[in-house]
Amino acid sequence: MKQREVQDANNMRWTCVEALSGVGDASDASAEAAADKLENGDGTVPVACTPSGGASSLRIRMPRGWEESASDEELLAAIAAAEHS
Repeated sequence: MKQREVQDANNMRWTCVEALSGVGDASDASAEAAADKLENGDGTVPVACTPSGGASSLRIRMPRGWEESASDEELLAAIAAAEHS
């Protein structure tokens, strides 16, 4: 499972990884099969982003393949939107 790390304007580092809760035994499933189970009708998957320093994680939705295709700015915008919702 791939993860991404981004840093916001306040120097908070966020580690984001696809959230695999609710798919059964994810250790036996391939990442692709897990994404199939979690994909929303709009082609997005849940992503958990955890800030450095122990604050609470946030859940965001990103397009499938976000690990490689989303820019840092897109990830940070989704995090910021989740923080303010």
